[in-house]
Amino acid sequence: MKLGVICDGISRDLAHTVDVMDEFDLEYAELQFVGDKEVGDHSAAEIREIDALLRDRGKPVSCLSRHIFAGMTHQNTAGDPLHTLHMDALKRVIDMAHIVGSPRVRIMTPKKEQILWGHNGAETWNVAKGAWEAYLPLIAPAVDLARAEGIKLVVETGNGTMVNSCYTARKLIDDLDAKGTLFALWDPANNCWCHETAYPDGYQAVQDGYLGHVHIKDVTVDTPRSTLTVREMGHGQLADQFQPMADALRADHYDGVVSFESVYHPGNGDFEDGFRRCIGKFLQHFR
Repeated sequence: MKLGVICDGISRDLAHTVDVMDEFDLEYAELQFVGDKEVGDHSAAEIREIDALLRDRGKPVSCLSRHIFAGMTHQNTAGDPLHTLHMDALKRVIDMAHIVGSPRVRIMTPKKEQILWGHNGAETWNVAKGAWEAYLPLIAPAVDLARAEGIKLVVETGNGTMVNSCYTARKLIDDLDAKGTLFALWDPANNCWCHETAYPDGYQAVQDGYLGHVHIKDVTVDTPRSTLTVREMGHGQLADQFQPMADALRADHYDGVVSFESVYHPGNGDFEDGFRRCIGKFLQHFR
């Protein structure tokens, strides 16, 4: 499989991150924050420097991952000031993607309404009526832009976002008739919060042409206590699912990238230390 890392999980000093990637023979660089800026905010000169560094070191860019649409709600409307800010940022990220050769750009979705559909009375008393339908027009212009620009959009299954499972990612793609332009960015650890089992349930929802990118980390969730703990890989609730996930990706000849997401530290605030504690297990399963 094609393996990489979300670079700022090691360091926002991209040159240092590339040195660490070389230690572990990780090829693909996913860019989120470089230096003190999020992708989409760098100057033309800074983008050229980023591109030159990665090309010189043989690190193709797998994805540009800005938090497009994060923080919006279903009360926002297409073309309102906040939506316009996000769309403008998306245009800048796509421009950067063309320069650095990234085939994918990540988007997020607005804040989560907990109950979107219901039956036998829940549809009357519990559902956030119209919330799902209200946010489809927010995402549709992004799909149109990506289609026109020849870029693949990947929507992350995020914590606290409307798309927080493979089921909702697939439903979004289908409801927008966007298959082939919009894909799922599967983050099985994020999906733990809504109790979607990574394998087989999550994977089977996106395996037939819906999967565009993968993030890997390990966590333990305690939803009743609203508490999330990032774990050393293999010590969280995904420990017994990583190998079946990897085997399924191989069996289906998945040709995208699996990015390790280095968001664990062992209590000392040092995320590179956390990366070094986890990367062996990641490579054991996915290489």
